[in-house]
Amino acid sequence: MSGLTLFLADEPATVAFGTKLAEVTGGHGVIFLEGDLGAGKTTLSRGLIRGLGHDGPVKSPTFTVVEPYEIGDIRAFHFDLYRLVDPEELEFMGIRDYFEDDALCLFEWPDKGAGVLPKPDLTITISPQAGGRSLNLSPQGVRGEAWCAVLAKEFKQ
Repeated sequence: MSGLTLFLADEPATVAFGTKLAEVTGGHGVIFLEGDLGAGKTTLSRGLIRGLGHDGPVKSPTFTVVEPYEIGDIRAFHFDLYRLVDPEELEFMGIRDYFEDDALCLFEWPDKGAGVLPKPDLTITISPQAGGRSLNLSPQGVRGEAWCAVLAKEFKQ
């Protein structure tokens, strides 16, 4: 399967998509979220993390770089690399430790970590469109392709 493009009309639709993505991933894998400031990366992340069963607030880790979530047996990490100056900073924070045990790792601004981050299972590019958002899902391997196949059935346009 190649990529998948979806249109989400508003913020609740973006959160709902994140919730479905949580179900599809089972709380495992690497997802890159790309898009301009205000595109909806954190909104989608919020839906995904709440979809995994987290009850509390989900905020953008712009200043902390990573926000960890322990949800039952699931370990999820939400990264925001916007303020990263050099990808080497990720090595100093022990980035490789976050990929143990097949945790779910969401990366906003993944281009800032080029050369250090692993290959994603899925890259989601979010763009404004007609008052809502257009999502372009690009699977980067077998796992991402399986996710897209399920999502294509769920979100037929």
